[in-house]
Amino acid sequence: MTELSGLQIFKYLPAAKKTEHTNCKECGCPTCMAFALKLAKHNIDIGQCKYAPEDLKRICEQNAKQPQKIIEINGIKIGGENVLYRHEKTFINKTVIAIVIDLSKPDWKETFERVKNFEITRVNEHLKIDLIITKNGNLPDCITYDALQKLPLKEIIDKEFSKTAEELITIRKKAVLEKDENYSDPVYVYFKHTDDLNLLCAKASYYICKYANMLVFEDFDENLITTLMTLRQNIFTDPQKPLQVESKIYEFNNPDKNSLIFMTTNFALTFFAVANELESLPVPSYLIVTPAEGMSVLTAWSAEKFTAKMVAKTLKKFDFANKVKNRKIIIPGLLAHMKDELQEEIKDFEIVVGTVEAFAIGDFVKNLNN
Repeated sequence: MTELSGLQIFKYLPAAKKTEHTNCKECGCPTCMAFALKLAKHNIDIGQCKYAPEDLKRICEQNAKQPQKIIEINGIKIGGENVLYRHEKTFINKTVIAIVIDLSKPDWKETFERVKNFEITRVNEHLKIDLIITKNGNLPDCITYDALQKLPLKEIIDKEFSKTAEELITIRKKAVLEKDENYSDPVYVYFKHTDDLNLLCAKASYYICKYANMLVFEDFDENLITTLMTLRQNIFTDPQKPLQVESKIYEFNNPDKNSLIFMTTNFALTFFAVANELESLPVPSYLIVTPAEGMSVLTAWSAEKFTAKMVAKTLKKFDFANKVKNRKIIIPGLLAHMKDELQEEIKDFEIVVGTVEAFAIGDFVKNLNN
């Protein structure tokens, strides 16, 4: 059942029907429309209106239900989603990635150590295997497969892609759109052993998007898991809260007063793309990261979060002009149109237009030195 908008709610109220108690203010709002708008945003309870019809109360009661339960295992939360698409609000709990360890196999200890020690760092986030599930025994901080099956979780054994995908989509729609309690349990997909890791990766990637709450693998492959975690991080990043890094002067390869100077915003993806290239350069460098609320270069410029005055303020904050002899600052190529504006505001440095793409920095530096 889709939630009602303020206007749709208003149609049920006395003011819309032009009946007694129109805009009575007894609910604490100045008008019925004001009450409807607050109710649509869940900022007021339907019980505040003594004259709300029973059919509106039933709709509100249905919409108040949590579409999907949250199940917690060893501190890991599974489920709790209440939308079909991230842009509607945001996704709540990222798809859990779990590995099965069969303690009856002779090489289980080696596999367990690989799983336990697996970790990647991406965009300032340390990513590890979320959950280890054991068969034929138990280990500390793990859950047995038997115990897992006793929890209010829906298991789908993956066999045929189209059937698994259709079942995942049906369950999520029933839970979110109809708030059907028969479909409120979080769902996990169980992958049995396969030699086709490419197909496994393709299917698992789709299920992360639509709509597995957990993926359980009998296979453990570092490259597979790295790929899936990278995708998952992108999918479950809150679009209303861009990933960002600290605004400061970063140093690469032990720079001195004569080292190259680059500049970008504090958007995490941009920062790490540039930082990776600067680390690979055969020469040391600085990277000035300006505060831009986690926005990318052009987005920050268009939103007036990256201006010449802000850049000058950042340089002054870190007293950068007095710390270096090099007087050239390389700005992103996408900001070439700002060169004159920046030059006017920043008298201590010469503004040099750099590359549009981070991968081209290496060649740019070679040509810069020639």
